[in-house]
Amino acid sequence: MDRLSNKVRTRAAQLLQSPDGSDGPSRQAAAARAEELVQLLETRVSTASEQLGRLRGEAERHAPEDGEAHTELAEDLVPRDAEHAQALLRTATAELGSRTDALGQAREAHAELLDAHRAAEDGAGGFDETAAMLRDLMREHSSDEEQEEPEPYPGSVEEARHSAAEARRSLRGCATDLSAAESAVREASDVLVRHANSTRYEQVRTPARQQIRELPASALPEHAQKWADAFAPRLRVLTDELAQLERNRDSIVDRLRGLVESALATLRSAQRLSQLPEGLGEWSGQEFLRIRFEEPDQATLTVRLGEVVDEATRAAVKKNSDMRRDGMSLLLRGVGAALEPKGVAVEILKPDAVLRAERVPVGQMGDVFSGGQLLTAAIALYCTMAALRSNDRGRDKHRHAGTLFLDNPIGRANATYLLELQRAVSDALGVQLLYTTGLFDTTALAEFPLVIRLRNDADLRAGLKYISVEEHLRPGLPQQAPAGEGESVHSEITATRMFKRPAPTAP
Repeated sequence: MDRLSNKVRTRAAQLLQSPDGSDGPSRQAAAARAEELVQLLETRVSTASEQLGRLRGEAERHAPEDGEAHTELAEDLVPRDAEHAQALLRTATAELGSRTDALGQAREAHAELLDAHRAAEDGAGGFDETAAMLRDLMREHSSDEEQEEPEPYPGSVEEARHSAAEARRSLRGCATDLSAAESAVREASDVLVRHANSTRYEQVRTPARQQIRELPASALPEHAQKWADAFAPRLRVLTDELAQLERNRDSIVDRLRGLVESALATLRSAQRLSQLPEGLGEWSGQEFLRIRFEEPDQATLTVRLGEVVDEATRAAVKKNSDMRRDGMSLLLRGVGAALEPKGVAVEILKPDAVLRAERVPVGQMGDVFSGGQLLTAAIALYCTMAALRSNDRGRDKHRHAGTLFLDNPIGRANATYLLELQRAVSDALGVQLLYTTGLFDTTALAEFPLVIRLRNDADLRAGLKYISVEEHLRPGLPQQAPAGEGESVHSEITATRMFKRPAPTAP
């Protein structure tokens, strides 16, 4: 409080004694009103300052550069007061408008005079140009030996100038055409010579080729017609042969396009047929194999396959070419060309204990999969390919897609979840798996519904070995009901250890 002046403290005491200072809310309301008033006054002061600065700038801008006034007025034009000044200003403005209109009319008249003057000069120049043009024509085409009396021109000067201009234009056009024709003849002669000297025709021994190579370029046009007549029959024959080759090429491309489209359909079928059965967690209903690619349109596919056929044709003609041209290699190159530029992306589900739906590109299987996972993936891929082959043969509704013998897979894939996954995939795709192993891993063997143990018996006298059945194990399976009296069991042949599913009974 000591830092405030006595005037401020006195005024504060007065405000505290007023009704606005009786309590806290009143004091806050009075302070808010004071703040609003201060802001209003500051806004008005700022606006007034801006207006004052603008008026000062305008006054300085309109002030004369030299002296106190822009011009000296006559005594009768000096305003006595503001109203008199406004009246004088209106009079001066009206007079200025009339003088401005008069000035515009004078400028228009001046422009018309200038146009007329330029037209006159152009007319004079036109006459001079026509005369010079005629003199040039006379100098170019007149000679001392043959000089005839010129006839007077019957038309006007404008017509004479137009006729002379047309003649000169025609002459220049003819000269240009002659130069272009000579240039075209020289260029055609050079092309013909280069064509005859090409390395492609080194084996051609015709006299015409020898003449084209030896004659000078200026003498070639004289023999052109004779060569054209001689080559016309051969040209027709070659044209027919090329047309036949083109038709054969189109036929090959069409056939290759059908095979490529069939191959792409096979890729789509492989993905569709790799769908897994239910009961496999996140893998239920998933496609074990996912193949993605962009199919080209028919026009693009035809162009790309045409390039493949052309490349194979060039390789057949070229010496020391190692490109294979068998049907499968050509089809593979056609499929590769059809899938350009992105190609094909193949992903496979990664087998693990919890069967997560994690996909891995086939190129990374060797780095990501373990040995058992690689074997499981290989079995699943084989089952997919077997189902695809069965589908291609029209046996898509046939559950049996073949049998696969496995040489000791339990040594690499003895995990229970891997064996369950292998059997689930094979059952879904209709492939019968037969495992062979020398290991006696009861945990792994307990996953199979039928286990047959074999023994090697050696014949020491003959030096031969025989494989015989030692025992028959079926762990985990329910016991078969015994047959009643007079009934025979047709579901099991114990001599060969073969289990046969009974045929469904007719309703």
